Amino acid sequence: MKSTTASNSTTSTQQERYVRTRDDPFFNGIRRGEAAAVNKGSGLDFQGKLGTTKSINRSASDIVNRKTEDITYSPKNSPSDIVLEPIGRSLSGRWSKTSSPLRVIHNFEETLAAYISPDASEAKEEVNFKSSYNVSKRQNDISGVHLPPSAALFYSGTSPKMEVIESCESVYKLNKYLKARRDDVNAGVPGKFLHAVMGPDISDVGSVASTIMYAFYLDETLKSNQLCTVPVINMKRAKLDSHAGLQWLLRSCNIDLSSLIFIDEIDLSYYDLFGSLKLVLLNCDKIPSEQEALKEAIVEVFHCTKSHSYSWVDSTTVRQDVSCCTVIAEKFAMISPEILAGQGFSRLLLAGILVDTGNLSNSECTSKDKYMATLLINGAGRYGCNGLYHILKYKTHDSSDLNMEEILRKEFKKWTRSGKSNTVSSRMLTPNIGMSSIGMSIAQLLLSHDSTSVPEIIHFQKLEKLGLLVVVSGYYDSQKKFKREILVSAESSELMKNLLRFLNASAAQLPLKAVHQSGLKDEMRVFEIDKVTSRKTIEQLLEEFLSASNGYY
Repeated sequence: MKSTTASNSTTSTQQERYVRTRDDPFFNGIRRGEAAAVNKGSGLDFQGKLGTTKSINRSASDIVNRKTEDITYSPKNSPSDIVLEPIGRSLSGRWSKTSSPLRVIHNFEETLAAYISPDASEAKEEVNFKSSYNVSKRQNDISGVHLPPSAALFYSGTSPKMEVIESCESVYKLNKYLKARRDDVNAGVPGKFLHAVMGPDISDVGSVASTIMYAFYLDETLKSNQLCTVPVINMKRAKLDSHAGLQWLLRSCNIDLSSLIFIDEIDLSYYDLFGSLKLVLLNCDKIPSEQEALKEAIVEVFHCTKSHSYSWVDSTTVRQDVSCCTVIAEKFAMISPEILAGQGFSRLLLAGILVDTGNLSNSECTSKDKYMATLLINGAGRYGCNGLYHILKYKTHDSSDLNMEEILRKEFKKWTRSGKSNTVSSRMLTPNIGMSSIGMSIAQLLLSHDSTSVPEIIHFQKLEKLGLLVVVSGYYDSQKKFKREILVSAESSELMKNLLRFLNASAAQLPLKAVHQSGLKDEMRVFEIDKVTSRKTIEQLLEEFLSASNGYY
């Protein structure tokens, strides 16, 4: 009798505590399951009793007697943690003949999450994410890179054969976003606007990093059901193999390359045709010539000069710092500073800042560029900021295994004439212009293939149908001083004279000093630039020459 009384007292205590937890409306589904379970005795009249039953009187021993599942009780699996839920019910409301209407669920939190939100389980997975380290055989050899001394390198050391990559929550979220957007694009972005973020067609480290990160930032902040915000890398996927520095960076940051979208993998004109394209122009003042037809779809210009060509655009962010990644890192620091703690996430932004500012040594580098680089210093890891920059520069300019065409095509940009021409004279008025960027001196370029260098350069020029080919060289001499040189190859001596006349008028921006190079004809000249000049300055001058070339004939 005493044991029966004690059992009833225990059951009463459990019932009272259980009833109190059912006051929340989220437990309506669980309540229906319990009402169904208590009426299991009559299978034919089960649904009729479901609406009339209001409570359940059952002890823990009753559950064991039903033999629905063998349970071993432990502190982790106590009766108060057991929740009953119906299964095996079809959409019509009938119970399946092959399944039991009762199951025992041991994880109360998972059940609650399933009733609150269908995405709650994914959110829990992100919360429980733990950073890990991946140790693998090094895919990219960096033994030839002279890494400057740093505290991180001294204590951690570096292995020429093994590579350690940290898997952090920030990069996990970024990869999850990239994969989801890739799936949306593969499905045709149904019922949404394609909100494409695109940078210049010279896809260097800074441009690719800022394109990915700004698209992710917009997706995190806008939270719009009408927009599918996608980063579009403005180069063909096949060209990624020729960008060793960029490829090394993305892999060292643990970025999923298969989820990235390149310009040849998406037809932006299709979305523009049906009015569902919204374009964000990033890190440039003018849309690349190959996408000129999409200019009406531009809704935002980010990190540009004070004046751009699109008067209808309301959202404009004027360039105040050298690197676009600086501005994006600042935006993340304002809304979610903890996301910058991940090493891979911060490395991608830090690399963009270091490359854009020449390792923070550019004369135009601002205090904010330096501050953000310090904030993201965890991304440098064991290499330190100087070591990370040297690896990127080495990988970017390592051309030891490339032929002349591959060297010139590695970082190549082309401007085509806007109008169609049939006569030879009209083609001369508006020549196609190409610019290749290399990481060696012009003398080293010409000596790399001995006597065949000049014919191969001319062959590449004809292959691309260029009236002018400008090879821009940037390298450090033996005294660790940065130098800039250009090689100009024109299809005629007349065109060469017109270009030199234009550049002399712009001597304040691009002061040139002629360099004698044996074996060159009048249509090919080499010059040294007397001051530190960015490639963007040279690009702007070439664009101005192209638009004003009619005035020189």
